[in-house]
Amino acid sequence: MEGSPAMLNRRHFLRVVGASLSLPATLRAAQASEWGSPVFDLHFHMRGQPAANLAHLDGAGIAKANLLTRTTASDQVRSVQAAAPGRFTWFCSADPSAPESIDALTSSVKSGARGFGEMKYHLAADASEFRRAYALAAELNVPILIHFQEVDHFENEGTWGSGFARSFERILKAYPKTTFIGHADAFWANVSADYRNEAAYPSGPVVRGGITDKLLGDYPNLYGDLSANSGNNMLARDAEFTADFLRRHQNKLLFGSDCSCADGRGGGVSQGNNPAAARMAGKCVARETLTVLKRSASADVFRKIVWDNAHKLLRIS
Repeated sequence: MEGSPAMLNRRHFLRVVGASLSLPATLRAAQASEWGSPVFDLHFHMRGQPAANLAHLDGAGIAKANLLTRTTASDQVRSVQAAAPGRFTWFCSADPSAPESIDALTSSVKSGARGFGEMKYHLAADASEFRRAYALAAELNVPILIHFQEVDHFENEGTWGSGFARSFERILKAYPKTTFIGHADAFWANVSADYRNEAAYPSGPVVRGGITDKLLGDYPNLYGDLSANSGNNMLARDAEFTADFLRRHQNKLLFGSDCSCADGRGGGVSQGNNPAAARMAGKCVARETLTVLKRSASADVFRKIVWDNAHKLLRIS
């Protein structure tokens, strides 16, 4: 009804969005100038208030983002995309142990989702339920983004996508037509050959020959999502290793933030108040990771990781 609180809120949102999009070319130029390349954020959890999505992107100097949502959020995604044309793609997620998940994921892809994710569930990575999702991703020709975690952030949190070091190579072999994107603690901690699930975010020099490094090199269907404290911690712990790692896997790595700060500059809460990620308190994870990537890679490699690779993988023109 005209004049209702809902209508007024909608008008306010459209004014905010309209202001942020009134000079898109100027905005893109400013973002490219800040980082030396436009930036695509692969790992961006959709905010409850639509304008908040743009506040984070613009504050961090990011041109485009991939919204991570549940399959039930397609209407909200369309509203965000309509308000900010060209700035958002999206992935969908559903618990693969639920009988209706296959139909829900399929429907979301047919409605425009470009992949599955973030798939963060209390299941082993080689569980039969996850295998159904892997097969479906291959059938629909979309990537699947998985959260691998073996160590609790909070008491009794439990594991997510467990068994990465033990069994995921078998999954890569069993599903060669599925494109996997690895993410989170166990994925990035296993860059170092001495990791044994003893900490969520290990520190110190990387021991060469880690499982993640090997799998990225050996399997063309595996990519790495550099988001969150996990990705940033891996990049920041050993500068010599990082420079070499980015060079060797420059076509397989994707920038993402997984940042919950409010303004793209560290305001509000970052990393969901995860006590193990206290190093990111008061910081924007997107900015922190873009900074370490910028100093660790050549301009060409940086652009691949923050822009080109995501566009190729998600088939964005």
